[in-house]
Amino acid sequence: MERRASCSCGQLCIHTRDEPRLVVACSCLSCQKRTGSVFGVSSYFDNDQIMKISGQSKAYSSLSEDGRLNTRYFCPACGSTVYWYTGLFKGKTGVAVGCFADPLFPKPTAASWMRSKHEWVYFPQHWCLMQRQTPSPEYLEAFKRIQQPRKLIEPA
Repeated sequence: MERRASCSCGQLCIHTRDEPRLVVACSCLSCQKRTGSVFGVSSYFDNDQIMKISGQSKAYSSLSEDGRLNTRYFCPACGSTVYWYTGLFKGKTGVAVGCFADPLFPKPTAASWMRSKHEWVYFPQHWCLMQRQTPSPEYLEAFKRIQQPRKLIEPA
């Protein structure tokens, strides 16, 4: 399956293949500022799942609250952040779920930075809920699963 994510004006696009390895809702202050909302929803793909990136982009790099380097790529025309690389998930490309404009996109299974989430926001209790993005034992187990090579199931 091929997916296409783009900025608001459509100039900057990223094409992915297969399902994301992880989808997470993040309430860190950086994601709140990046999205202009109270949390961001991020999908992570192995770098070899990125088929093509087209269009012009500008980059913005900063350190996360945990001291990891994050570099976000956004459209210089409309300002939408489309994709990024983070020190937490080496070998992976993060893509803003909203840029896919697909209501059937896989839902998150985790929420990070609960300590900076707005008090009126609630996430499902069966998700992996993290106060920061410092991996808990549950998170480490989930991360091990996303590191495993995926077996693709061929259609019947």
